Amino acid sequence: MKKISKAKVISTYAEALYGAAEEKKAVSQVFEDVKCLSEIFHADETMVKHLANPVWNLDSKKQALAEIAAKLKLDKETLNCLDIIASNNRFAELLPILDEFKHIWYRKNGIVEVEVQSAGALSPAQDKSLTAALEKMLSGKVVVNYQIRPEILGGLIVKFGSSMIDDSIRGKLNRLEIMMKGGQ
Repeated sequence: MKKISKAKVISTYAEALYGAAEEKKAVSQVFEDVKCLSEIFHADETMVKHLANPVWNLDSKKQALAEIAAKLKLDKETLNCLDIIASNNRFAELLPILDEFKHIWYRKNGIVEVEVQSAGALSPAQDKSLTAALEKMLSGKVVVNYQIRPEILGGLIVKFGSSMIDDSIRGKLNRLEIMMKGGQ
C-alpha cells in the first residue's frame, strides 16, 4: 500500500472543504468558521489531542463536534468536513487542515499573507501603519500574522512569499559581526 504524505493529506482535506463550500456558495461562512475554530484549537491544543485520541469512540467524537457546531453556529459544510475528518481518524491533522484552508482562501481572494516577527507586541497604531505600508509595497491586501520572538532584541523580521526583510537588531548585529570578521 502506497503511503501518502501528511502534506498531501492536509492539502486534500482543505481543498475538499473549499470545493464543497464553493459548491454550496458558503465560502465566506466556512472561512469565518475555520478562523473561529482555528483560534479556539490553537489556544487550547489539548482539545485536538482529545479528539485525536483513539480510545474515545467515533460516535462520542461526532456528538462532541455536533455540540461544538451548535454552540458556535457553524455552517453545515464545516460540520460535514469535521465529521469526515473524525470518520477517517485525521484529527491529528486538524489544525494544519484549517490553516491550509485559510491559505487557499487568501490566495483565491488575492490576499498576501505576511509573517511579522517582533521582540514585543506592536501597538494598534504600529500595526495599522505597518499593514498600510505592506499593502502599499505589495500593491494589494495583506493579512499579517504576528510572532513574538524576544531573541531578535528589537526591530522586525518580515516574511512574504519567498522574500524576507530582516530589520531586527539581532540581524543587524549578525551582519556587523560578519563584516568585522571579513575585515581582519
